[in-house]
Amino acid sequence: MDLGARGEVAPSPSLAALFTGFLWVSMHAFGGVLPWARRMLVENRRWLAPDEFVETLAFCQFLPGPNIVNMSIAVGGKFRGVPGALAGFLGLMAVPFCLVIAVGVFYAHYGDNPGVRGAFAGVAAAAAGLLTATAAKMAMPMLEHRFVKAAPFLAVAFVAVAIIRIPLHWVIIVLAPLSIAASWRWRK
Repeated sequence: MDLGARGEVAPSPSLAALFTGFLWVSMHAFGGVLPWARRMLVENRRWLAPDEFVETLAFCQFLPGPNIVNMSIAVGGKFRGVPGALAGFLGLMAVPFCLVIAVGVFYAHYGDNPGVRGAFAGVAAAAAGLLTATAAKMAMPMLEHRFVKAAPFLAVAFVAVAIIRIPLHWVIIVLAPLSIAASWRWRK
């Protein structure tokens, strides 16, 4: 049963738990970390409710840098301040740092081999599938509670970026304050 779907949240994690939680995430994913982060944060350890995860991810997407790195820092900081942010970040980055060095050395020697290229293409396809499944899970709380209110902003953003080709930063500069104001108004 997905306890996180009901919004039950566990007590605040320790620094060691933050480090090992994000270390677990980094050991299970390469190029598709977000599905594993959601599973760890919402479903397994229940540190965040589903809505909290979506809101934190939205905030992390707005910040510069990789979303998952921002997520590890935001979640660690939420529970344990600066030491928690550092623990989450180091847990997330330890394994990928070592793996990227090893894979780089391997690819430098064997990258011209068609089998090696095929293996890397397979890994990319698996990561895309995991990301799609996570997007569907993340969309459910929004579809159930807020989609009708968010639909106009989604439609305007899609038309502006995908059809008219307005740069994303201009769309965010205009729509972010409007959507925040609308959200505050709807909560009253």
